[in-house]
Amino acid sequence: MVNSKTIVFIHGLHENAHSWTSWKAFFENLGYKCYAPDYPYHEGEPAKLRKHPNKFLTNIRMKDVVMHYSNFISQLDEENPILIGHSMGGLIVQKLIQEQKGSLGICITSASPKGILTLEWSFVKSNIGVINPFKGNRLYCGTREWFHYAICNTLTRKESDEIYENAVIPESRNIPRSSRLNDGKIDFSKPHNPLLFVSAEKDHIIPIGLTIKNYKAYKDKQSITNFKAFKGRGHCICVQSGWQEVAQYINNWIETHI
Repeated sequence: MVNSKTIVFIHGLHENAHSWTSWKAFFENLGYKCYAPDYPYHEGEPAKLRKHPNKFLTNIRMKDVVMHYSNFISQLDEENPILIGHSMGGLIVQKLIQEQKGSLGICITSASPKGILTLEWSFVKSNIGVINPFKGNRLYCGTREWFHYAICNTLTRKESDEIYENAVIPESRNIPRSSRLNDGKIDFSKPHNPLLFVSAEKDHIIPIGLTIKNYKAYKDKQSITNFKAFKGRGHCICVQSGWQEVAQYINNWIETHI
């Protein structure tokens, strides 16, 4: 059991901490102290960043992002916080839990660690453009069509375009590339603090089967590892209609461990 009432939210690729605005308010209303730091070089208004991305973003790797959050957590006055991450943020949560930087970890439609893969077509189609090795270090900013297919496939195109306009930013290709290598390695046999994996039934970019593989990879029988799938949801589970149900489920899970 832990007694942390502090949450650190960790966003995914192609966005910044702006994406957690509603979740921060939701959990603050429940009495939590909440933080939502940006990845390095991701700060700013999404529309402006699409026109003028930070030039230092091109070379950043996953290990740099993990270290950024590890350092942030080390500077908090509070005890190790609860970690909630979406997509690549979910994999960063897994890395931080392994480093004993979090009391609890919630991985929402999490990117998978090194060695956990799928050949499902939606996964390949959604990810190949981002990690394309022939694009060098050029930043990736997906089209509205890509975003609707990969992220917001359970929404209308109009709804998807609105989210794109408000949230999408250019991204380093080297974060997802390096997550497939040692930057994304997890020791699945190592004891760990409680982890919850949340999946979305209709997710294209992180199919539910991939999340199940990730969840089942953890082998320590004395450690708590739980799984929950939400029907009819896509990768945009944190912002699509009904996100409050997901947030409340997570809060209920947290309360069973504090």
